[in-house]
This record gives sequence, C-alpha cells and structure tokens, in this order.
Amino acid sequence: MTAAGLTARRAGPLRGRIRAPGDKSISHRALILGALAQGVTEIEGLLEGEDVLRTAQAMASFGAKVERLGDGRWKIEGRGGLEEPGDVVDCGNSGTGARLIMGAAAGYELAATFTGDMSLRGRPMRRVLNPLSEMGTRWAGRSGGRLPLTLQGGALKHLSYRLPEPSAQVKSAVLLAGLNADGGAQVIEPEPTRDHTERMLRAFGARIEVEDRPDGRYITLPGGQVLTAAKVRVPGDPSSAAFPLVAALVTPGSEVTVEGVLLNTLRTGLFTTLREMGADLTVSNAREEGGEQVGDVTARHSALRGVVVPPERAPSMIDEYPILAAAAAFAEGPTAMRGIGELRVKESDRIALMAAGLAACGAQVEEEPEGLIVVGAARANHAVAGGARVTTRGDHRIAMSHLVLGLAADAPVEVDEPGMIATSFPGFVELMRGLGGEIEA
Repeated sequence: MTAAGLTARRAGPLRGRIRAPGDKSISHRALILGALAQGVTEIEGLLEGEDVLRTAQAMASFGAKVERLGDGRWKIEGRGGLEEPGDVVDCGNSGTGARLIMGAAAGYELAATFTGDMSLRGRPMRRVLNPLSEMGTRWAGRSGGRLPLTLQGGALKHLSYRLPEPSAQVKSAVLLAGLNADGGAQVIEPEPTRDHTERMLRAFGARIEVEDRPDGRYITLPGGQVLTAAKVRVPGDPSSAAFPLVAALVTPGSEVTVEGVLLNTLRTGLFTTLREMGADLTVSNAREEGGEQVGDVTARHSALRGVVVPPERAPSMIDEYPILAAAAAFAEGPTAMRGIGELRVKESDRIALMAAGLAACGAQVEEEPEGLIVVGAARANHAVAGGARVTTRGDHRIAMSHLVLGLAADAPVEVDEPGMIATSFPGFVELMRGLGGEIEA
C-alpha cells in the first residue's frame, strides 16, 4: 500500500445513527441565490466540502459578503446582483458550481474568466454555453467550450429552451440567466430533473410557473425579478447517505440509520432501486423542512438480487450509479444500468472506472457505451473477492464506492488518490470508522 491510498477491509457489522453532510446541490444554490438576492441570507447545514467552498469563494469575488459563522452556518450579504470579479473565478473540481455561476453571471454587464482543476478543465461546458449564447451571452475559450473561458454577460433576451437531454445544471443556468433577461426564460424538460432551483427561487421570492404537459415539463420564469434574502436549512445529501446505507446492506449483521436525508422524489431513484433489489430500507420521522421532504433512513443487511434499472430513472440517481454498481456486486444475478452515458463526462469516466475497479475485485462486469451490467456474486454463495488496488482518477464517488465494497469483500480493497473525497463528503473515513468500519491509510 502506498502512503497516498486508503484501504478498507472486512471487520464487524456496521451499527449506529449518523447525519449525512448537507446536500451538495442545495448548498451550491443557496450560496448563489444568496449572492443574487438583496439582504442577508442565513444558511444552516451547508456542506463544507471543497466544491461548495469554491462556490462560496466565487460569490465573494462577485461582490457578495460571505461569512462563516460556525459549523455549517453561513451568512451571505447580497446586493441584489453581481459585480465584475477582479480575478479569475476558480471553481476547482465543481462542474455544478461552474455551470450555475456562469448562468447567474450571464445576466449582468460584466466579464468573468472561469477556470478549474485539471478534471474540470477537461469537462464540456457546451451544454450550458449553447443556450446562454442564444440569449446573447458572448464567450471565448478553448475548443469545445472547455475551461478556462471568459464570459461576457448582460443584455440578454428571452429564450424558450427545450433540453436536448435531461440536465438540472443546464436548466438551472438558463433560469438564473433568465432572472435578468428581457422577457425572462422558459425551460422545457422532456423528463423531470431535480427541482431544487425552482423550489429555492420561490423561497427567495421569485415568481416561477411549472406546468406538466404531454410533451414535457414547462418551467417559466418572468424576467426583471429581484430576489429577497431568505433563511435556508440544507437537508442531508442522499448521494452521500447512499455510501453508509449501502455499506450496511452488504455487510452482515449491520443496521445503520442516516438522519435528516433529503427525500425529494426527483432525488430518490437509488432508494427505489435498492428496494426493488430486496433491500431492507425504511424511512421514519418523515417531515418537511425548508420546502423539501426529509426523513431518517435505516438500512439493514439484506440479500440483494439483480434488477434492470429503467433508463428514465437516471436523472433521479445519476450520481449514485457508482455505489449502486458496488451494491450490485453483492447481489444475486445481473443488474443492468443503461441510459447513463452522462457518467462518462463527470469528474471521470465513471462507467469505465467502475467497470475496471469491480473487475479487479473479482466481479463479473460488462461495459456498454452508455451502460454497465454487473453480475453479482451472491448466487455462488460467496462475497466479492476484493484484494485489488483501484485507480480512481481522483474521483470522490469512485473512491468511496470501492471503499464500501472493501468493507464487505473477502480481501481488502485499496483506492488511490482518496483526497478528493473531501469535495463532497468531508469526514467520510471518520464517520465510517465510527460505525465500525475498518478503513486505514
């Protein structure tokens, strides 16, 4: 084992009650809308991972006063708009932050240069830049619209935009730009995607209409709106909760409860899929907080079986396919995941890396251009072999998924480059150790 890696090995059952980090999607949006709004926005439960902290720094560079008050508690003093930043806006590894901030900045008479780390600079921005360009935004950068690039905003016109493929990030960027466009903006979704932007815009006083029609969901935002500061409580991230919950499902004798998890139906596709696989997964203390449904989710060790995941479910669980693939390795029979080509242009090619990692750990895997099939080991009455060092390309979800696999595999599993776990789940290793997991550097 190298000093840079982390190794997970089978130990006793996992048990305990924990709270997942704040939802990353909502955390990004709370900071951005707080900066756009007039007045002081107070946030509780903000995810303090590296991706979100980059967004906080970016909002400060656009003229908002951003202050950390304590653990997960932040205050954003907005001026009702954005100012031109005095330096390059570095979004680190965060594609969500970069795309949403571009949309927000496009509505103002300013020039802003965006960059990121090596991974983000290799990821496509055309999906956002195309509709923003139709609204009147000008930009200059590398071929394919990759970072670094400079965006010139202001003087935007109305756009009615039908998403060519489901993307909450593109939808959000167009809506944020539409706040200051002449005539606002409309987005038509062929399939509903996570609706945190719509919900939070309402919480900040915006008028927004959502109508389901036979040909899609129509989201209409009138232009010329000024947002008003609000109080935001960020629920637990279901994408992060997935790791300890799946670890409990595949580790004999385990029972783990994650408190305060976001249960927005546009984000719970993984929970639906796990139940279809036979998972003992229950929700208690369901309630509403800040306009979102939340609850406490308990997972108990379960005998899982392979399923076919409907492709149309992908938008509600796009970040959870890596951990689902790890769970599928312990199921009986094949689990087919298709319609997930977007995973090839995330922080890494997640289809390729999960296929390679699982295969190295002894699982039977078939990689498709836009899909992945994992044949579980349960019918052979043994656990996944493990015993591999997995390449993660610095992708936090690839690293955590294989560490979870290692907690229940026959032999230890090591991941390289685990430092990026902090982008979405600071304290992951300590939390899993607290439940009884054995993860060591």
